[in-house]
Amino acid sequence: MAESEDFAALFEASLKAKRIEQGQTIEGTIVAIGPEVAFVDVGGKGEATIEVEELKDADGDIEVTVGDRVQAVVVSTSGGITLSRKLARGAATRAQLEDAYRSGLPVEGRVEQEVKGGYEIRLAGQRAFCPFSQIDIVRGTDPSTHLGKVYTFRISEYKEGGRNIILSRRALQEVEQRAKAGEIKQSIVPGAVLTGRVASVREFGAFIELGGGVQGLLHVSEMGWSRVNDPSQMFKPGEEITVKVLQVDDAKDKISLGLKQLTEDPWSRVPSTYAVGQVVQGRVTRQTEFGAFVELEPGVEGLAHVSTFPPTGRSHGWKASVMPGTSGAFEILSIDLDKKRIGVALVPEGSSRAAGAANASNEIVPGARVKGKVERHEKFGVFVFLAPGRTGLIPLAETGVPREGDVAKAFPVGSAVDVVVLDIDETGRRIRLSVKAIADAQEAAEVREYNERGGKGSAESFGSLADKLRGALKPR
Repeated sequence: MAESEDFAALFEASLKAKRIEQGQTIEGTIVAIGPEVAFVDVGGKGEATIEVEELKDADGDIEVTVGDRVQAVVVSTSGGITLSRKLARGAATRAQLEDAYRSGLPVEGRVEQEVKGGYEIRLAGQRAFCPFSQIDIVRGTDPSTHLGKVYTFRISEYKEGGRNIILSRRALQEVEQRAKAGEIKQSIVPGAVLTGRVASVREFGAFIELGGGVQGLLHVSEMGWSRVNDPSQMFKPGEEITVKVLQVDDAKDKISLGLKQLTEDPWSRVPSTYAVGQVVQGRVTRQTEFGAFVELEPGVEGLAHVSTFPPTGRSHGWKASVMPGTSGAFEILSIDLDKKRIGVALVPEGSSRAAGAANASNEIVPGARVKGKVERHEKFGVFVFLAPGRTGLIPLAETGVPREGDVAKAFPVGSAVDVVVLDIDETGRRIRLSVKAIADAQEAAEVREYNERGGKGSAESFGSLADKLRGALKPR
């Protein structure tokens, strides 16, 4: 009895082995894995082979071990049973495509052309359709980037005997994502440098696909050391990019990424590149209510404060001289390395300082006669803009305007005025000016000239012009 039962079992196994046909989907157990092929027990005495390459994941690692069950399609029975986990383009028949649809087996296809709503895919000599939304996980990529590519798809619809086939590449990608998500997250830690793909670009930044469906945000402020106004000009969906992980918030499931951190901070060169008093070329990037920002080099900006501009007599009149996009010469007034701030002032075009000469503000010393512009009026005098960061005061008594006169009318805001520097305090900020001293000096010169014409020896009678000027410049 036992012998007959053994014979029956062997006979049944042989029938099963014979029933295995090309195009059939079968399930088997991995019994051995060699360098190039793996052996699969398909039941009874049947044993099949499958290429090891088909057992590897996206990273090239074998994703099965001996004893695992696999599902595959019989692609050949000649000289043994050969299996495949996907239907290669050109090797699949219509019947195999239907079988692949029912079993969920991936199929290979070539993207032939772009059509309305998606792409035409060539499968084993047949046409199929893949919607735009199903060609890739990454949205918004240039449609032409997929043309001519050979991808693996899943058949999502199979109708009319194969005349209407709908494909999805994205479905397979999502399966791979879920399988890899946990492993990917372990590598996403602050300080890690990773390679990903641009998933989408927004006004505030770009979302980067890091693998396994895990995305991080590359904020616009972290894209470069210089200001980025339009991220879409820098990145396109689908392109590869290397970024640095800045912060990981597991509670909110947020990952912050940076790009500029992979290059040297230009501020590290500021101490050796810039100095107070230096005149450099800069480009105005934007205006605010308190001044204009000036790019001295990519990543290094200075601020030209409103107080550094000569008064014009008009509200915000200073803005006309520093329109965004314009370039010019700027003097460095201050450098704060800790706060990464540089104060600058626009150097008038055509001036000696614009050509790199010494700062004209160095000429503001007691006794000097200088030009300025009326900045504002106060009850005790007139403030005059002399140079960026240097404003002096003409006391009412030094304006030369009679007590009952109109000082504001005599010195309109924005008008040019010649003054003599009377004195400067130790800080160099409190500067006392005089217009009256110029008139006194002119009067002394006229007296000297009159006496010389009359031959009365002006040197003995009235003293030299220098003496008169010194007398005129004495503080009152």
